[in-house]
Amino acid sequence: MTPKIKFGTDGWRGIIADDFTFANVRYCAQAVAEHLRDQNLAPRGMVVGYDTRFASERFAAAVAEVFAGNGIKTLLCQQATPTPIVSYGVTHEKAAGAVIITASHNPGQWNGFKIKSPDGSSAPTQVEADVESRLPQIIAQDRVKRLELEECLSKGIIRYVDLSTAYFDHISGLVDLQSLRQSGLRIAVDSMFGAGSGYFKRALGGGNTEVIEINGERNPIFPGIQPEPIARHLKKLSVTVQDTGASIGLATDGDADRIGAVDEKGQPLTPLQIFALLALYFFEVRGERGPIVRTITTTSMLDRLGKIYGVPVYETKVGFKYVAPVMMSENALIGGEESSGFGFRGHIPERDGILAGLYLLDFMNRLKKFPSQLIDYLYSKVGPHHYNRVDLEFPPADREKIIARIAGKTPAEIGGARVVKVNTADGFHFALADGSWLLVRFSGTEPILRIYAEASTLERANLIIAEGKRLLGV
Repeated sequence: MTPKIKFGTDGWRGIIADDFTFANVRYCAQAVAEHLRDQNLAPRGMVVGYDTRFASERFAAAVAEVFAGNGIKTLLCQQATPTPIVSYGVTHEKAAGAVIITASHNPGQWNGFKIKSPDGSSAPTQVEADVESRLPQIIAQDRVKRLELEECLSKGIIRYVDLSTAYFDHISGLVDLQSLRQSGLRIAVDSMFGAGSGYFKRALGGGNTEVIEINGERNPIFPGIQPEPIARHLKKLSVTVQDTGASIGLATDGDADRIGAVDEKGQPLTPLQIFALLALYFFEVRGERGPIVRTITTTSMLDRLGKIYGVPVYETKVGFKYVAPVMMSENALIGGEESSGFGFRGHIPERDGILAGLYLLDFMNRLKKFPSQLIDYLYSKVGPHHYNRVDLEFPPADREKIIARIAGKTPAEIGGARVVKVNTADGFHFALADGSWLLVRFSGTEPILRIYAEASTLERANLIIAEGKRLLGV
């Protein structure tokens, strides 16, 4: 049977040893190589990176061997490397793009194949569609060109690289690392057994700032957690903050392109609060102005900040591959999504959990406020906003049945508030008369149904989610 390889919100992901196999990874690499050849990009070479998942380094080597077999010079990361560092490495090396072996925040049995563009951003939908369209013929003909790694290394077709030095040289021009090193902050960091391990310590070491890192070793089964920096996976970080008296807790996901945070009391911040704080930091502390780009799943606090500071706010479908083009075309100051991935002007048009964390620390250091005080400061400008999300697994065969229960059946009200607008660009988004909202959509990377809500209180957000579940019959 021909394997089914489907690219989703950000690349292709599969279960290791089930559909994510060496053969299938090589097929994908061959399809990318042929795409590069036809776009006359192959002479620029490619970067290949990977995370800490089971056999990621071997899958990455397999990709590099296929690129080499197709005459494409390849820079292969010599160790597990955060996705934002690989993405920056593409622009620094002026490469044609990158392939990164990572399943990001997915559970440990998953791995993935991400494609990056020459500008370091996630490959656009049309690029992934072209790669995917080549696969049936490549698989049918078993058409894979490949050279052995050791031979390629000896001939210089593949070269090991460490991209971190260039990355840190770059971000030191974006945020005052020297000031942060002397800030005296005590920072708890949860690397979630992922590729971000050690990077905050490296960025902030050498002064009186203390970094306390947990889950910093490699463990591909991610014991006790899923490497997604959201509240239910941050319990150990919350305890660490409370036990050590840390000023803040920061967490990066499996490939460190997302950031999570808990305040000085051990209370998790929501991704929507983090996004709004980062926007406020640029407007209020740095005095910068520029558009905001947000996905449909993010907070209306950004719309309020846009009005206060006189900047436009653009809304996109879920996925940073939709955010990045708007960021570039509009010279946006910040772009982000509900999954805690944020990108910034002057950097790559891609998510960067490490830089986002450093910006949060700079916000604290500049205003001499703890995270809970920054939230109070934010709410003094935009009013209180509370958010929740529920993820529900479902049998893939039930997808159309679930959609049918809500499609074309717009309720007059939800949670006692009138529905004033419905947006079906990416799922079903219901804007309510009291400023709250409900969104129902399917994950683009997992068999998960997600229900989101934001309201003036957490109790009301939970009520709206319950209404969403009732509408869906789940």
